[in-house]
Amino acid sequence: MKRHAVLGGLVTVVGLLAAGISGASGEVSTRVLEPEVDVPAAIAAAASTAVAAATAAARLSRGPLRGKVIVIDPGHQLGNSTHPRQINRLVNGGGFLKPCNTTGTSTDAGFPEATFVWLVARSLKHQLRARGATVYLTRHTNSYKHWGPCVDVRGRAGNKVHADALISIHGDGADPSARGFFVIRPSDRKGWTDDIFASSRRYSVKVKAGLVRAHVRVSNAYGGDGFDVRGDLGTLNWSNVPAVMVEMGNMRNPTDARHMTSAQYRRHRYARGLRLGITSFVRHR
Repeated sequence: MKRHAVLGGLVTVVGLLAAGISGASGEVSTRVLEPEVDVPAAIAAAASTAVAAATAAARLSRGPLRGKVIVIDPGHQLGNSTHPRQINRLVNGGGFLKPCNTTGTSTDAGFPEATFVWLVARSLKHQLRARGATVYLTRHTNSYKHWGPCVDVRGRAGNKVHADALISIHGDGADPSARGFFVIRPSDRKGWTDDIFASSRRYSVKVKAGLVRAHVRVSNAYGGDGFDVRGDLGTLNWSNVPAVMVEMGNMRNPTDARHMTSAQYRRHRYARGLRLGITSFVRHR
């Protein structure tokens, strides 16, 4: 059973705030000059910066998602296509073997799924953090130089940080007639997902409602109700925290493809809808 398995490797989770370091250099002078500094203005600027930082910290400390931990899994990685040996390696997908990962799909114009979900994930991360949440990502790059992580590692990411929820973001590559999003939740599998089956179902309902509220169209495929249930997805099977996977749209459909390549749509429809759904779930579990 997954709770008693001792597995090596580190989970690639990224979500810590980076500290910026700056430096300056100039020519060596043979004369010592008095600095031309407006001291009162410098003091005022420093005070203003301190107040702004304190205000931001206070805002986060009382945000609606204060104390909540969210893991975002941007599906695939650009470099999966250049590392076939690594991603075709078999891993435990939840009591069965399956490839570590896949290359993902793309729009007909060549916009990769890995890039689409990376951009949505980053926007979602910023929106959640601005409301006080602690957010981790399962990968920290979108590069042809890198691959993975594998689906089992992605699935365990939420367990490692005791997350309140994990969301895996994807883009579908179905027949062009299919259009819209749908939410995938885990099936009820004893020893694997039976512990999160009910909570993930509630979570899927909240995520769908959030996307609908953001005016994202529900898929006209997969039953047309905006949901799918899967027992073969390692990312969901390995999770001990409520988890869902969202196919944000069909990258082979011209309308969905146009939305997916729009920065405004990604930010204000896709990411906002996911944020609304996640917020509703983790605040009222």
